[in-house]
Amino acid sequence: MDTPDSIFVNNIFVIGNEKTQKNIILRELDFGQGYYYDLDTFLEIIQADRNKIYNLRLFTSVEITPLFTGGDQVEVLIAVKERWYIIPSIIFQLADRNFSEWWTNQGRDFSRVNYGLRVSHSNVGGRNEKLRFSGQLGFTRALDLRYSKPYIDKKQKHGLAGQFTYFEQKTIPIRSANNRQLFFTSETEDVLRENLTAAIQYTFRRTFYNFHFFTLGYTSTKIDPEVLVQNPTYFQHGENKLQYLYMSYSFRHDNRNLAAYATKGELLQLSATKYGIFNTKDIDEIEVSLTANKYLSLNDRFHFVTGLTGSWFLSQRQPYTLVRGIGYSPNFIRGYELNVIEGQQLYVHKNSFRWKFIDWEIDVSSVMPLEQFSTVPFRFYLSANFDHGYVKDRNLIPENARLTNRYLFGYGLGIDLVGFYDSVFRFEYSLNNQGEGNFFLNFKAPF
Repeated sequence: MDTPDSIFVNNIFVIGNEKTQKNIILRELDFGQGYYYDLDTFLEIIQADRNKIYNLRLFTSVEITPLFTGGDQVEVLIAVKERWYIIPSIIFQLADRNFSEWWTNQGRDFSRVNYGLRVSHSNVGGRNEKLRFSGQLGFTRALDLRYSKPYIDKKQKHGLAGQFTYFEQKTIPIRSANNRQLFFTSETEDVLRENLTAAIQYTFRRTFYNFHFFTLGYTSTKIDPEVLVQNPTYFQHGENKLQYLYMSYSFRHDNRNLAAYATKGELLQLSATKYGIFNTKDIDEIEVSLTANKYLSLNDRFHFVTGLTGSWFLSQRQPYTLVRGIGYSPNFIRGYELNVIEGQQLYVHKNSFRWKFIDWEIDVSSVMPLEQFSTVPFRFYLSANFDHGYVKDRNLIPENARLTNRYLFGYGLGIDLVGFYDSVFRFEYSLNNQGEGNFFLNFKAPF
């Protein structure tokens, strides 16, 4: 039978969605039943739609198969395998900026570990609603509650989310010197910082890849008076309590094939935040940021990733709780993981050329009865990396002058592992333009 130049979609069938409602899946489709499509265009559409459905992070696998029933007539079968949605997990994580900071600068101090319990439901009611609660002890004692509903209307364009977070710390960073964080603990081991944040967020998804976020929140931070003795500019208004409303807008264009570790597509995010609304006595600040990443797939084995990040504060000095710079997630230059380079403006350009040399999927169904865990994927990439950037510090702090207000770069090689449930592990050796080299371990993709 000759292949037609165009096809007509008769029906769309979805199987495997025992929990997930069908309309959540159909929302991601760029085609519908009852329409004609150019065949080549249609094949490109279903590949893109497969990625969109997988990036919901509700399924371990997604397959879209056109079934020709005669002539130009097509039935479309969407087969999904659902993840395990309710996941209780033990919190055991480092409180420091990254593993290398803890291992080298903090001397592998196990008192700087957070532990507790987190319960997440990633598909409440089968509607892709997210519910997360965590209780944490250790270096930082915290409570966190978040709920998000991606669609509150029939056309599935408008969503809402809310979050409440409380934490307290007995050891806190109070400033930096020699481009390293300095921490302070009182002799009586009192709580030095208490923080409460509550926020509500409205989302608007007009098209498949474009998202708008509007957030209104409240933050209250109280510090022990001894902190102001150690750093009189920790806050700027001379008091030990900082309270403010904040409002932010973000635009996000996300067209990546895999959100956890993309190899093709692009990501663009622009945001602006106003700290201090109505009452600006404590703080009156504006922050603007930009992220632009491009993922270029050369073939199935090789791809190149490049990403530009910028962040700007309008004022000359900020409360230390808002200080930004290279070394604070997600802004880093490989080779400078042990440093913090603080300022009011930063620019980072990251680059990686990667080769996938192992791509395995291990069937463990004989020893694992749960279908959601019956296969374990492993993908290994060898990466060659080059990052560079700049931090502008308008205050020209002398003890940090070695790395601020100057061009910085780092380069090296690494091995990335992408594993079960989109987990990512990176093991890298990097050098910087100060002549310093080291091994670094990270637990998320750099882009």
